[in-house]
Amino acid sequence: MLNAIKTFSADESGAVTVDWVVLTAALVGLGLAVMSVISGGIENLSNDVNDVLMQDNTTRNFTVRTP
Repeated sequence: MLNAIKTFSADESGAVTVDWVVLTAALVGLGLAVMSVISGGIENLSNDVNDVLMQDNTTRNFTVRTP
């Protein structure tokens, strides 16, 4: 029984899997953190672009054309 416990504790076949799981979780967490930081700026930029396009559309629709 003691020999089986020593063999089990020395076995490293699942250690690589655990390392990959931890690394993958770290990358996903980093991606979520970057997304949360950048999303506010992207939303502001898209609103600014929308405002400029709406102003351009408004000025083009209400221009007076002389014959």
